[in-house]
Amino acid sequence: MAVLAMQSAASGLRALDTRLDVIANNLANVNTEGFKSSRVNFEDLLYIERAQPGTENNNGDQRPTGLYVGLGVRVSGTQQDFTQGPPIPGTSPLDMMIEGRGFFKVAVETDLGEGGFAYTRMGNFVLNSNGTIVLANSDGRILDPEITIPPTAENISVDASGRIFASLPGTAVPTEVGQIQLSVFINPAGLTQVGTNLWTESAASGPPIEGIPGTDNFGTVRGGMLEGSNVDPSRELIELIRTQRAFEMNSQAIRAADETLQSVAQLRR
Repeated sequence: MAVLAMQSAASGLRALDTRLDVIANNLANVNTEGFKSSRVNFEDLLYIERAQPGTENNNGDQRPTGLYVGLGVRVSGTQQDFTQGPPIPGTSPLDMMIEGRGFFKVAVETDLGEGGFAYTRMGNFVLNSNGTIVLANSDGRILDPEITIPPTAENISVDASGRIFASLPGTAVPTEVGQIQLSVFINPAGLTQVGTNLWTESAASGPPIEGIPGTDNFGTVRGGMLEGSNVDPSRELIELIRTQRAFEMNSQAIRAADETLQSVAQLRR
């Protein structure tokens, strides 16, 4: 019946509307440091079985195919793309970029993240009033393990293994004042997105594994650089056009189903 076609097309419009929202969010964050783009995954709904494949008639002949009518589509989930973003020259010695696997760990409220911690790929760090390294975002999250830079420190630098050096009065060579640690997850796509460039641990992501940059499977740190957004504007615009056309086709299906129902309603006239 045309009613099923209308309902299936309507489910397509709902799913495509979600896809449009995700594409718009990707494009809005094309300049957000450490941002990871997302894609929408779809799955078909249940089917009405009107004939089962393999059934036999009186002659013993088997039906080679079945007869199924689908009931539409729905969004099964959004999947994040954790490919490396492009390097961007920073403007601060505390700007850091992770090359490879890993996240910076920062302290948050206990009701926001498991154990009071969240994770980020954004590396634009600054010092707060106490000389502690914090994220330069709206909340100023403190880097964990906490690192405090002496107020007399000059010429701050970060090496590939995450060691922070600074020139202190009375010393001829730079002094190590802190060590950056990274966290990795078995399934980073399962992390919970909480905004402000942060992710939190979930049952799907698994617990964090912490270590020193450059060891085992941990990435390295590039001081004075930032990781840009991995959003590909060209790809997103192509997906936007595809979504628009699919939306139009589903609208046409609803219009065709409506015309069919209108013809049925006029049979008695």
